[in-house]
Amino acid sequence: MQWGLHAVVRAVSRPATGSEVSERTVRVTVWGENLHEREEPAVQAIYPDGMHSAIAAGLTESLGGRVEVRTATLEQPEHGLTQDVLDATDVLTWWGHKAHEQVADEVVARVQQAVLGGMGLLVLHSGHYSKIFRALLGTPCDLRWRNDGERELVWTVEPSHPIAAGVPNPIEIEAQEMYGEPFAIPRPDELIFISSFAGGEVFRGGCTWVRGAGRIFYFSPGDQEYPVYHHPDVRRVLANGVLWAAPRLRSAPAGSPESAVGWWK
Repeated sequence: MQWGLHAVVRAVSRPATGSEVSERTVRVTVWGENLHEREEPAVQAIYPDGMHSAIAAGLTESLGGRVEVRTATLEQPEHGLTQDVLDATDVLTWWGHKAHEQVADEVVARVQQAVLGGMGLLVLHSGHYSKIFRALLGTPCDLRWRNDGERELVWTVEPSHPIAAGVPNPIEIEAQEMYGEPFAIPRPDELIFISSFAGGEVFRGGCTWVRGAGRIFYFSPGDQEYPVYHHPDVRRVLANGVLWAAPRLRSAPAGSPESAVGWWK
């Protein structure tokens, strides 16, 4: 998908007001490893076109013309995340699991700079162990887990937050991998959702942070063995997250030139 130069310049060059963020088209890149779906028949049966395609379809279904969505995967050159792609991306979603270490460090650094400069980032499920999430948060992001297909209830604890808009409380997910505390993350700027599981654990599964000019939203439901990204309420959360994370400002995060007196004139 090609995006117009005018839209790119407007998004990158100047701040956007709250109304502009909600009204202009948000350009989303949905990134996924696309390994389980190609290697495991059970996962392929749930996501025949890949989890990234299901996530992209959910965003388009929920937001219509408010978004332009493209996908990128691990096997593409530069993992599909060239500088040109990132420059033309308002929000990046990230799903990874079994190949975190295969993501090139130079691509991680490029994504990190884009986030610091204002690009939004949604990190999904086992993306908590991704290089980019750990680099931005600066902690190990360890957690407890068990994959017994337990019921998960996703409780809204900040109902006034835009990411929770139109979301039932709780969201019921019939079967899902358990993630439990302690979760080795820095204190979230905002805690929006807490999950509880049939085995008794709870988990801070919906958290936000700001790094530089970029907004980050972590949302935990989404193990590859379950059809979570077909769940309408999960799709609504991701759509809300994209709109919330859309940049208010895109700028160079660091290394700006020396500033002369009176530059602002």
